[in-house]
Amino acid sequence: MYFCTVFSRKANLIIRLTMRKLTIEYPLSTKSPKIIWDMISNAAGMQKWLADNVTEEDDTMTFTWGQPWTERDTKQSRILEISKFNHIRMLWDYHEDTPEAIWEMRIEQSDLTGQLSLLITDYAADEDEENELRGIWDDNLERLHRVSGL
Repeated sequence: MYFCTVFSRKANLIIRLTMRKLTIEYPLSTKSPKIIWDMISNAAGMQKWLADNVTEEDDTMTFTWGQPWTERDTKQSRILEISKFNHIRMLWDYHEDTPEAIWEMRIEQSDLTGQLSLLITDYAADEDEENELRGIWDDNLERLHRVSGL
């Protein structure tokens, strides 16, 4: 569990929130970090598996789920840090008041086997949101496997 203090600008209150850290390790069937890096580090790669449409402008990525003729959901995420062939760390726009609640995709390599894994880190407000996020990430990672064979 992760604790953080949040200052609400609207109410001028300090609120103590409990953020739950969610970590998912997804084994990959490739030995090349470049292949997975191309899928997680830019809008074109993420659009293949993470959202229906992804655009990138400066340090902001916009993710849209749904088709133009249906109900759509759009979220923005600010890129905080990129380390080539290692990780990308971002912050969703709806977590602006909890800057510690980042989300990250990291490529890890086992020292023993050399196998690559994709390590997802995300944060949830409560157990229900954690379960929902775990389901969303599981679906996304299954889609990544289908489109790329990773």
